[in-house]
Formats: sequence, structure tokens, C-alpha cells
Amino acid sequence: MRYPKSFRFMLVAALAGCLAFSITLSATAQQQPPQPPTKPPEQKKSDPPKGDQKKAPQRQGAVVEPPVQDLGGDSTIKIDTQLVELDVTVIDQANRPIFTLSKEDFTVYEDRVKQSIEQVSRAEVPVSFGLVIDTSGSMRTKLQVVSDAALSLIKTMRSQDEAFVAQFKAEADLVQDFTRDKRELEDAIGELFTGGGTSLLDAIIATADHAHQKGKQRRKALVIISDGLEKNSSVKEKEVMEALKEDEVQVYLVGFIDEEDPGGMFRAAPGKKARELLSRLAEDSGGRAFFPKDLSEMPAITEQIAKDLRTQYVVSYYPSNEKRDGTFRTVKVEVAPKDNKTKLIARTRQGYYARPEKGQASAVSEKK
Repeated sequence: MRYPKSFRFMLVAALAGCLAFSITLSATAQQQPPQPPTKPPEQKKSDPPKGDQKKAPQRQGAVVEPPVQDLGGDSTIKIDTQLVELDVTVIDQANRPIFTLSKEDFTVYEDRVKQSIEQVSRAEVPVSFGLVIDTSGSMRTKLQVVSDAALSLIKTMRSQDEAFVAQFKAEADLVQDFTRDKRELEDAIGELFTGGGTSLLDAIIATADHAHQKGKQRRKALVIISDGLEKNSSVKEKEVMEALKEDEVQVYLVGFIDEEDPGGMFRAAPGKKARELLSRLAEDSGGRAFFPKDLSEMPAITEQIAKDLRTQYVVSYYPSNEKRDGTFRTVKVEVAPKDNKTKLIARTRQGYYARPEKGQASAVSEKK
């Protein structure tokens, strides 16, 4: 059968087009790399069913607590968090610090009951401390040397230590709040000026409260430099003692005491009263009092305070009296190494308040 020329032309063109399209598809397939097969999503393994128990929906970001282990009967797992940590300084009769003691050398009594010591360590820990300087008029001739001593103490600070600077006259004045920046503290010391009366006891309470509330480190201390001539405070010594117990702040006092005034027939010498007051405040807090007879002694005293803050033992124990009723527990630490016949002295705070856990009522009102 013969086809017209026009039809034959159209047939040839169609065949050529199909051939070209086939070649194009083949080239495209060769250029694209083969795709890996899609991995089916993994199915989350479900916990084995436990009867009719239903699991509560989990809030996004909530902390998942591990299940409580059932020990049978009424048994429960109890974790006691009431660990008591005492900062203890040990010296010999020549006032030299002792660094070679072990756990077996210490004995702790709480309310006269011997306690089982958990741990004794001497690791260096960071300190939150305050430099509290008497800038009343009677300190005018001593301010430069006192400022130099404070600067020396600032230079001993480690990277995690923090300090504040306060001065007191008729009232306490915060010059520089807690900071780790030594330059800021040094600038604050340079701003001190003298004038006015002395409110030592008011200043101790105010700065102890500040250290307790704002200090970030567990170990807290005050370094107070004064002539000890208390005149203007509105509080009494008993109130200061109570504040130091509650705030758990060690106090290091440097007292420039003039003991030449003999006093009178019916009153003790002012210098003697001031010395006794400063000694009681320091010892009851677990700190220490210094009484330089000359300003030239200040560098050595500053070095000793820095050592005391660094070389204390930390004695830890869980109290046998587990009640958290808010009452004050007296503490006494004794040191008696078997291989040392020299009498050693342990200094620490008088005790602590057994504060209740959150949600429990306290048997005594606590100072806010």
C-alpha cells in the first residue's frame, strides 16, 4: 500500500521525536544518583503494662523523678540532709596553727552528747567576708595604717572569694557591696573618711546580717577593725551574740585599745571592758581577737587572719538528735591526737539552730 508523501513525512517526524524523547530520559536518569531507601521511623518501646496502672501525661520541660523503690511493708528510703559542717581552727599553746590532724583526732559534742563524725577535711574553700572598719573620730590617726592592712587582705583573695567594704561611725555604711573585683574593693578603701561617734555593736549586727543574706559562699566571716570604744549603739551585747549565732558568721576583731585609763572606784577601765567585749564576740563566733600595741603590728595580724580563713578544718556530722524544731544546739569540738602530748585548742562557733525543713513550723521565732 502506498501512502501519500505528506503522510510519510509526518510519520517519519513522529518517530524521530519519540526517539529523541527516549534519549533525553535515559541521560537524565544517569545524571541523578540513586536515592537510599527511606528508613521507617523507629517505634518507641513502651513499658510493660502493670495491671490497670495509668501514666500521667508528662509536662514539657518537667523533671522526671526516678521511681521510689518498694522495699516491702512500710519501708521507705530516707535521705537526711541535715549535715552539720563546722569550720574549726586548731592551734597549739604557742598560738601556732596545726595542719597534721586526722578524723580520729577530733571529738564533737552536741548538747553534751558525743556525735559520730562523718568527715574531716582541710580543703581550701572560698570565703565570703566583709571588711568592716571603724571610721569614727577616735580612729583618725590610725586610718591610713588600717586601710593599708585592708588592702593587704584584699590582695590575698582567691578567684572564688568575694568581699564587701563597710565603715561605721554613728551607723554602718556600705561602701562597696559583695564583689570579686579587687580593684573595686581597693577603690572603696580609698573612699573611707573619719568623723563622728562609734556604734560598734550596731555595725556588727548590720554587717553580719548582710554577710548571711548576700554572701554566696558557705564560709562567711567579718574582719572588724576598731578601737572598741562602744558609745552610740542601740543594741546590747546579748543581741549581738544572738545575731552571730543565727547568721553563722565568724568574726575577726582587731582592737586598738587604750588601756592607760585606770577607770574609777566603781567602774572598770574602759580599755579593759572593750578588750573583754571584743574577745567574747570573736571567740563565741569561732573567730579571733587581736590587740596590737603598735600600728606596726598590723601587717602580721592581717597575714594571720588570711591564714586562719584558709587553714581551717571542716568537721562534718549528722546530728543524733534528728528533730528540726528550731532550737539552738550547743557544739563543742575537742582535739586530742594520740601522738602529740601538747595541748591543742580548737576554735569553732558555739552551735547552730536546727532549722526546720520547708513546710514545717519552727518552735522558736527566727530573725528575718
